[in-house]
Amino acid sequence: MAYHDKLTGLPNRDLFYDRLNTAILQAKRHQVEIAVLFIDLDHFKYINDTFGHTSGDIVLQQVAARLTMCLRETDTLARMGGDEFTVVLQDFDNRGDVETTAQRILKSLSAPLILENQELYISASIGISFFPEDGGNPALLMKHADTAMYSAKNSGRKCLHFFRSSMEGYSLKRIEMEQQLRQGLERNEFKLYYQPQINLESGRIIGAEALIRWQHPEKGLLPPSQFIAIAEDTGLIEPIGEWVLREAWSQRQGWHRSGWEDFRIAVNLSAHQFNRTSLVKTIADVLCRSDIDPAILELELTETVAMQDVGKTLNILNELKKFGVQLSIDDFGTGYSSLLYLRQFPIDRLKIDRTFVANIAHNPNEAAIVVAIIAMAHSMGLEVIAEGVETKGQLSFLKMHGCNEAQGYLMGKPMSGPALFSRLQQEAR
Repeated sequence: MAYHDKLTGLPNRDLFYDRLNTAILQAKRHQVEIAVLFIDLDHFKYINDTFGHTSGDIVLQQVAARLTMCLRETDTLARMGGDEFTVVLQDFDNRGDVETTAQRILKSLSAPLILENQELYISASIGISFFPEDGGNPALLMKHADTAMYSAKNSGRKCLHFFRSSMEGYSLKRIEMEQQLRQGLERNEFKLYYQPQINLESGRIIGAEALIRWQHPEKGLLPPSQFIAIAEDTGLIEPIGEWVLREAWSQRQGWHRSGWEDFRIAVNLSAHQFNRTSLVKTIADVLCRSDIDPAILELELTETVAMQDVGKTLNILNELKKFGVQLSIDDFGTGYSSLLYLRQFPIDRLKIDRTFVANIAHNPNEAAIVVAIIAMAHSMGLEVIAEGVETKGQLSFLKMHGCNEAQGYLMGKPMSGPALFSRLQQEAR
């Protein structure tokens, strides 16, 4: 019991380090490599917050069982604590074998888990280090595997990264970035850019999606891909998300005073925001400070977040809908929605994920998916907007199959508020 995790029955931290040290001694004697995998579940905190810690423990037990199925009896799998698992791999021919094992783990975890009679989707980020190249002792190998894992998280999660020397100091950089993010909020360094959304029948701008940028004092204008992952991990995504909401609505009120009444503004809700009980109160507070139609505010929720806890999602969406706002499901096609659940949501619009749009011109399967999404949405009384439209061929395809709206570089790159207002004025002439 002193050397095994009580919840999963796997070796614990102490036994893992003991076996890793033994593996290193054997590798030195035979002059071979060993690999250390650091596996961290993505957004596991949401599961505990949404379903409770007892359900979270059930998920960890199911994850442990899946990881075990992906490995050989000679491999060492351990639970380090929380949602962190580690693996020692020996007796492999090349690094391609290690990558194959890691990919098998990612694929295994991508299949739905069953929790409280409903499907739950999770993912993981994996960092990998090798003896002797990346370290000659357990502490260094673990440190470098952990660094590679955080690099994978910062690249969008659901992936694996091998440790590279260029990652040295990554943890310190993350701490520094967190401090700078806090200062950025205090110093009002964030800006909103807006990407036009076009009605495909009229060709006119009918709305815009608000997208955050960070005017970093040293690095210049940074896209969200360079700071959102850290903001999510540190909890800063909540105040940042609220700032985006309030700033976008304030900007929209300014356009309203200038005569633009029928123009929708779309704001993304992060998973952290959506899972907070304060969300409904925040939306109410934002809307009560203006006298313009709430229907011109659209709140976007990703399909993956919407399907985490359908019952909770339905309750929150119904509360939001009472305010008169519009609701949309973003990244549709990537989150394994159940149509039974989807029909219950009080949504107005589906947003086709850009990965499907990118391939409609040369991939018949993905073209068929897009056509099916459009037809399904229309049968449910929903509008459809396609994102990531970059070519005339994509635009023609979407028009031909009845897609209502589109956004993408073909129609306009994200632009500042004044630039968008100038374009609206030009279009009105």
